[in-house]
Amino acid sequence: MDIRHEAHRTGPMPDATRPSLDALRKLTLPAPLALDCGESLEEVEIAYETWGELNADRTNAVLVCHALTGDQYPAGPNPLTGRGAWWPRLIGPGKPVDTRRFHVIATNVLGGCMGTTGPASSRPDGRPWGTDFPVITIADMVRAQRAFVDALGIDSLFCVLGGSMGGMQVMEWAVQAPEKVFCALPIASTARHSAQNIAFYEVGRQAIMADPDWCEGHYIARGRRPDRGLAVARMAAHITYVSESALKRKFDRDLQDRAATSFSFDADFQIESYLRHQGRSFVDRFDANSYLYVTRAMDYFDLGAAHGGRLANAFAGSPVRFCLFSFSSDWHYPPAEAMELTRALVAAGVDVSHIEIETDKGHDAFLLEEPGFEAAVAGFLDASARQRGLAG
Repeated sequence: MDIRHEAHRTGPMPDATRPSLDALRKLTLPAPLALDCGESLEEVEIAYETWGELNADRTNAVLVCHALTGDQYPAGPNPLTGRGAWWPRLIGPGKPVDTRRFHVIATNVLGGCMGTTGPASSRPDGRPWGTDFPVITIADMVRAQRAFVDALGIDSLFCVLGGSMGGMQVMEWAVQAPEKVFCALPIASTARHSAQNIAFYEVGRQAIMADPDWCEGHYIARGRRPDRGLAVARMAAHITYVSESALKRKFDRDLQDRAATSFSFDADFQIESYLRHQGRSFVDRFDANSYLYVTRAMDYFDLGAAHGGRLANAFAGSPVRFCLFSFSSDWHYPPAEAMELTRALVAAGVDVSHIEIETDKGHDAFLLEEPGFEAAVAGFLDASARQRGLAG
């Protein structure tokens, strides 16, 4: 079995000395990966990071699944971008996902752009894939993660958790391999994309494809980047991640500190400046084609579709313990969608609880300071760990 682990460097670095993608910690899957589209990928590389020690019985592994724009660094700095951990309140020593107790694993998803095989990767002949990369689904991402976990010699995971698109992966894990998951934490997520969410992501995709530097998806080979289109895509999506009340509290209709004496394409309002900053900072750390592929995978996601259109059928007989979290002001994946999933799990006879957190922070609340959310996660994991027989 040819499993190659590649060297990596850790810690933030000045721009000139940051490692390339090839220097990140990776594992090459030992067999081709079959995809839902009917194609297969050879020598798939999975970029990953870990924290904490795996116990002797290999029963304390926790898999963290990231959202659309996340990566494999929820608990430590990203050595490529210099950005800090994106879930530092949740993962670490003494945190709800306690790395003194659990072996935490995080991977970059299939189709991503932080080291895992995706559209920006090279195909066997050395050319970048671009839009010749095969279409992928959330189920494909989980198949890649399953092959990765198997290659590590871990037979089952204590917990799989993640927010937003990460929550989709959590649910897919529970459907694909319920015998390999003891407990599951889908956070601020949904069992299928609504028409409204598909519409928002389509606006973003069209912005990317309208950028003349997109080059029909082959911009890497031509030495170009569709940064303007990708920035607009990020701006449009980011609006869905925050609530109206949070935007009012932070910006309202406040103007920049200058007088507008004539029409200008500059940002007059503070909210405009904020969104433009979101767009500019995003293009330095994300690949445009990955954005196209991964958002499309989210749009395709529909857990009930393959089970006679009845969501409960997807979980029939599942032994997985579930705790679902939603946030009251999240209009991207509102609490009603978590309730629909909860009802389906109850109908399937699954051990499930649903906790709705009151907050005005919108969809991104799971990434921000929410003490009630953090305490509930810690409580669920502690109770599940004791049932699993894991020492405190």
